[in-house]
Amino acid sequence: MRIIPAQPGDVSKLLAFREEAAAWLTQLGSDQWQRAYPADRLLATIDVGTVFMVLDGDVTAATVTLTPEAEEGLWTPSELRQPSIFVNKLTVARSHAGLNVGGRLLDWAADRAYRAGAKWLRLDAWTTNEGLQRYYLRQGFEYVRTVRQGNAVNGGPRVSGWLAQRPAAPTEHGFDDRTPTPAVLDAEN
Repeated sequence: MRIIPAQPGDVSKLLAFREEAAAWLTQLGSDQWQRAYPADRLLATIDVGTVFMVLDGDVTAATVTLTPEAEEGLWTPSELRQPSIFVNKLTVARSHAGLNVGGRLLDWAADRAYRAGAKWLRLDAWTTNEGLQRYYLRQGFEYVRTVRQGNAVNGGPRVSGWLAQRPAAPTEHGFDDRTPTPAVLDAEN
C-alpha cells in the first residue's frame, strides 16, 4: 500500500468515503459524522497539502488529515506552545477494516510529526464514541481530558472533545510513502 497527498480531483471520492464511514457509525449506534462535510472545506485542506490517502492498488483504503493547527478551545495555551501535529478525519474503508490500516496510518502520522519537529501527535475524538476512544488508547495515545463546552460553531456542547496524544517518534509503518517531506514546525507551531 502506498500513501499519497490527496488531489483536488479526489474531493468527491473522499466525501463518498466519509459518507460510507458515517453510515457504518450509524449502524453502530453513533451520531458521529451525521452532518455532511462541506466540499469547499475539504478542497481547502487538500489545496494546502494536509489530506493524505492510502491506496491499495487503485482502491482508497484510508484517509487522514494532519495539520499543525488545533481546533480552537481544545488545548491549553501551554500545550499549544509544544510543537504538535493534529490528526483529523482518520477514516478506513470498510473493505480494509480489521487489517490494521488505521494503526499503521497513525504510526505513519507519528513518524511524519517527528520529521516535522513535533513533540506530539494529538487528536480529539467524539465524546460519546467510547469504542473509538479505546481504539486510540490501544494505538499508544494517552488520554488528556474531555472538553465538553465551547463549540466554536454555536457555543453549545462540544461533540468532539475527547483529547489524547502520543509522542511523535520514528516508526515502521510499512507504507510506500510518496508524500513530500513535511515542513519543519516553528517552536510554537
